[in-house]
Amino acid sequence: MQALLDVILPVFLVIGFGYAAVWRGFLSAADIDGLMRFSQNFVFPALLFQAIARLDLGETFDTGLLVSFYTGSTASFLFCLLGARFLFRREWEDSVAIGFAGLFANSLMLGLPITERAFGADSLGPNYAIVAVHSPFCYGLGITAMEIARARGQSLIRLPGTVLRAMFRNALVIGIGLGFIVNLLAVPVPVAAMDAIELLTRAALPVALFGMGGVLVRYRPQGDMKVILYVCLSALALHPAVVWVMGRWFDLGQEGFRSAVLTASMAPGINIYVFASLYGRAQRVAASSVLVGTALSILTVWLWLGALP
Repeated sequence: MQALLDVILPVFLVIGFGYAAVWRGFLSAADIDGLMRFSQNFVFPALLFQAIARLDLGETFDTGLLVSFYTGSTASFLFCLLGARFLFRREWEDSVAIGFAGLFANSLMLGLPITERAFGADSLGPNYAIVAVHSPFCYGLGITAMEIARARGQSLIRLPGTVLRAMFRNALVIGIGLGFIVNLLAVPVPVAAMDAIELLTRAALPVALFGMGGVLVRYRPQGDMKVILYVCLSALALHPAVVWVMGRWFDLGQEGFRSAVLTASMAPGINIYVFASLYGRAQRVAASSVLVGTALSILTVWLWLGALP
């Protein structure tokens, strides 16, 4: 219970403040959209650039850590995709969008602040390793699957170009890529520039959490509740369970194991709605999965946190 009060509740209270600010009319939807664009296009790319530029890549990028986490992600994606297709009889394009809802955990807006509050800022190295691969892996898998579903009976020769264009238009991927360039090539960055980035990144987590609360006001659980609960089961239980098993098999160190399981236990991220909207598929399921999954994760994250060593 203490973990719920000390670690999880403050994070969700900030989300609640954002929700209340929009719900009560103190901020408009346009205000929140601007806040989220600032967060996702500037602040988080700067945070990821700074973190990756400073990481000891040889120590942090543990193959076992990444294989454990992304095996869980892929298992959740397939569980949701195949369940949507064969259990709920959705079209293939809808099924891919629903699969993406099980794939994309909220590793940034929830994973980072909860891990930091639970285990301290020095424990975030494995989180940054996971996040560095997260958008490229998830969007790469999701876009590839969707383009294959849309191109049934057609040539797939344009598929690699479609995936790469979508990837390198993503501000997070650009920030991650620049961080790797600075780190691997030992590119000198002026102290004043790094100090400016440091100032910018201090806003990352509170701004994102507050903005996320404001965004959730517009998501209403409407219909498809069986599919939504199925997605939440996969995201909040199956994904972390697979990561737990794989992490034990790889004998991950305590820090990496904690980060991997806790990040995997996060609710679906807002990017699942972005993906669904991009293709005009399963948008209601995606939006409602974000809202319902975030609410349920208050309890499920507490349970996973209590189970961790």
